[in-house]
Amino acid sequence: MNLALYGLKEGNKTSWLMVDCGVTFGEGAGLPGIDVLMADTRFIEERKRQLTAIVLTHGHEDHIGALLDLWPRLGCDIYCTPFTAGLLTAKAEEERGAPDLPLKVIAAGGRVKIAGFDVEFLPVAHSIPESHALAIRTKAGNVIHTGDWKIDQTPPLGERTEIERFEAVARDGVDVLIGDSTNAVRQGRSPSEADVGKVLETLVREAPARVAVTLFASNIGRIDQIARAGIAARRSIVVIGRALERNIRVARGLGYLADLPPFQGMDAFGYLPRENCLALMTGSQGEERSALARVARGEHPHVALSKGDRVIFSSRTIPGNERGVGALQNGLVNQGVELITDRTHMVHVSGHPRTDEMRELYEAIKPKTVVPVHGEALHLGEHARLAREWGYDSFDRARNGLMLNLAPGPVAIIDKVPSGRLLKDGQLLISESDSPVVAERRRLAFSGVVSIAIAMSSKGEMMGDPEIALTGVPEAGLSDEDMEDVVAEAAVEAVTRLPKSRRKDAAAVEDAIARAVRSAVNEEWGKKPVCHVLVVIV
Repeated sequence: MNLALYGLKEGNKTSWLMVDCGVTFGEGAGLPGIDVLMADTRFIEERKRQLTAIVLTHGHEDHIGALLDLWPRLGCDIYCTPFTAGLLTAKAEEERGAPDLPLKVIAAGGRVKIAGFDVEFLPVAHSIPESHALAIRTKAGNVIHTGDWKIDQTPPLGERTEIERFEAVARDGVDVLIGDSTNAVRQGRSPSEADVGKVLETLVREAPARVAVTLFASNIGRIDQIARAGIAARRSIVVIGRALERNIRVARGLGYLADLPPFQGMDAFGYLPRENCLALMTGSQGEERSALARVARGEHPHVALSKGDRVIFSSRTIPGNERGVGALQNGLVNQGVELITDRTHMVHVSGHPRTDEMRELYEAIKPKTVVPVHGEALHLGEHARLAREWGYDSFDRARNGLMLNLAPGPVAIIDKVPSGRLLKDGQLLISESDSPVVAERRRLAFSGVVSIAIAMSSKGEMMGDPEIALTGVPEAGLSDEDMEDVVAEAAVEAVTRLPKSRRKDAAAVEDAIARAVRSAVNEEWGKKPVCHVLVVIV
């Protein structure tokens, strides 16, 4: 859910530059029914005339995924490299009513002036093509925003972190480095993608039957390595899953994967001999509607795996997705499929730097101050400690909603502005802080709903038995009495106890019934359900 704002004050005028505009996923976050989360942009919406542009570091969903929803609130130009632009355009084409984004395409490694900001794209290695750090130069000072990066000397598509470019920027002085903290708790160096490629080649070559590989759909370098391993083993490459199909189409359109033969579509899967098939599938995060999840449940209309087939999870499980991934993997094992994961083989490596890589980059930049971002509190604190150990000032209190002075002068908190999360609920965006919707859904999930409808005469007499519907409530309680009977008895008794004069007040009757029913169900079940009561005076 990355989104950063850089402000530049010149006299009485302030200009803002937004870096990235991403999402995170609602699954596992205790948000029933919520698909994705994004940053609450009310602060910059109130200043949208001062927002000069949005600059994107790379095309991962946690950096670009909120743009189609939030851009209409912001309305400024978007600067990005060709691959990121291609992903956004392809997504917009598939989404009904998507806005026409004003994309300003900058060549990888390019440079652009936006109002008072001079922004240089610095190439870095990561798990998606055309990832960049940003050098943001202003009259007030210079900042490097690292984005997501690592140092990989043997990346599959030749995209490496160009340390010499950072050294060149450092000659102008770097006041602040805004740095990725994801792997700050891990010592040494992240293994290279080339190491993964060697392992995948062996696993594909030695597989006795079909091979299916699931991975992040945007990892074009990994797709390249898997395809080469398949071709070397005389296997045809089959692509199954809309996100993979879309990203591969964008990549080929820009010259990536150009020396590989065309991949086959899902229809070819059932006709290929098992020993000649290698399938790329979506579903590495256990997404319920993904190709591999449907295969694991035996629900896919065109694809099935058999005993002895091999499935490789060339990915890591994002925290919060463990339950979905576990259910998917259990389903595959029950079908007799062999699972290969990063727990037993090097089939995935991180796209983020460990401590030795961080230190190497910082020695090239020599920033006056390091501000850790992109990580949980544990990672931010360890990042700040390491920076101090290496001889740099560090500021470890950067949190959502804090406004920091970066330059001139020392880094310091100067304000706290509105921040929070927007929840995408179907086609709606709702503010988590302002809406009771999620809290109500949690209550519904925890204790169910009892709905009661009752008719009263104008004289305060019941007109027949109440109509009752139970949702998510046990059929019988501790006493083995039918729960619907428990509810009916409590409702009738609540009406009977009311003075006749108050029975003519629908609101009073509804309140009395709701309180009595919740109490009666609690005695039988130990939980108080949500009660909806409708009283009609006839």
